[in-house]
Amino acid sequence: MSKTFMGVRLRKLRAERGLTQVALAQALGLSPSYLNQLEQNQRPLTVAVLLRISRTLGVDVQQFSEDEEARLVSSMRDALADNPGGEAVALPELREVASQMPAVARALLALHRRHQEAMERLEIMAGELGDGRGELTNARPMPFEAVRDFFFAHQNHFEELDLLAEKLADEARGHGGSLSEWLQSRLMNQHGVRVVPTDDDAIDSQRRYDPASRVLRLSGSLEPGQQSFQLATQLALLEQTTLIESLLQSASFNDASTHALARIGLANYFASAVLLPYGLFLRAAETLRYDIDLLARRFGVGFETICHRLSAMQRPGAPGVPFFFIRVDRAGNISKRQSATHFHFSKTGGTCPLWNVYEAFAQPGRVLRQLARMPDGRTYLWVARTVSHGQRGFASPSKTFAIGLGCDIRHAPRLIYSKGLDLTDQDVPTPIGMGCKVCERVACPQRAFPFIGRPLDVNENESRFTPYAVAGA
Repeated sequence: MSKTFMGVRLRKLRAERGLTQVALAQALGLSPSYLNQLEQNQRPLTVAVLLRISRTLGVDVQQFSEDEEARLVSSMRDALADNPGGEAVALPELREVASQMPAVARALLALHRRHQEAMERLEIMAGELGDGRGELTNARPMPFEAVRDFFFAHQNHFEELDLLAEKLADEARGHGGSLSEWLQSRLMNQHGVRVVPTDDDAIDSQRRYDPASRVLRLSGSLEPGQQSFQLATQLALLEQTTLIESLLQSASFNDASTHALARIGLANYFASAVLLPYGLFLRAAETLRYDIDLLARRFGVGFETICHRLSAMQRPGAPGVPFFFIRVDRAGNISKRQSATHFHFSKTGGTCPLWNVYEAFAQPGRVLRQLARMPDGRTYLWVARTVSHGQRGFASPSKTFAIGLGCDIRHAPRLIYSKGLDLTDQDVPTPIGMGCKVCERVACPQRAFPFIGRPLDVNENESRFTPYAVAGA
């Protein structure tokens, strides 16, 4: 942060407040010449000055966040990977746009999304005109993609829901007994909902609620933590409807399915915050140095639940480590992706096979660590492990995923998983990328697709060890 130049953002902020340079300098306790140098990017924006700006003008520090800049850079690299003009945009230029003109960057990404939607509509029109079936439909992102982007835009943290869930958890602890019993009692006393446990064969769901009879049926195979989660989810759908709907207003989802899926997502968020209340959970995480297995044992929930909750601990004034959470299957499909930080993998060309989240399938149940460096030079500490769900007996279907939890290396000393790792050796991290099609590493033997930002160097007289050599490398 000490070498961050953000003069354009500072000038825009001053203009929005209707202040002259002299007036803003006086308000910040700076000399007009020093403020002018900041606005002209002749001096870096230091932490001390940033805190003055935050206190004096009441702006969110996130506006000047390097993490937010990295998000924009990564998204623009995705959008410009298949540049129809043929000219590759260099990474330093993207960083300049993201740091100095973030509004331009966001406008570019919005135009790219509109272009993608238009191309999808054209494909649908071409297909329907070709065989003459059906009415013309508008192509939109799939519901789960729209909901995922909604959570990503909020950095997977919803303060209002967190505070209400924490208050509810405090009330439950004050009454003694198990959380599950207290939640069942509240559902009955406050909402007239009767909870009925069922045999596995009688219900093909973990939770099924009948609004007409006000009967909530829970699968008998649920562990105590899973049972409490389902009860808290149902309670959120009954008690927090107004707040959930207000949070969804900004999303402007285009169809009922997406809206309903987002409602469930926020209800699940509330349930997780009831089981793992913010203050109590953060103190335990810091005390145990973010040991996932110890946290799971203390709170009576699974490995995945702990990882998912850790990715949402960004309360203003009391943040935890900003984590990136991801869940993949053996085929590389990403079924969950949540982030409290800037890291993200490309939507183009799959993820990187050198990432330890895939190695986890070869060593089921074992926690794997990896220091990984991205092409932009940022290094991360990743923790990965497999989890399995749904096994009800011999020959019954089950689900196996690999869970990945990562953070920037600057936070690694706070984690037990950094123990024994040399965080200063530049040769230790594994070079990985966001996805082959947008990764410019020229010497990667694991490459599955060529980097579409530069032309291929095709030579019939030479066979290289590295696939898809690029021209001018």
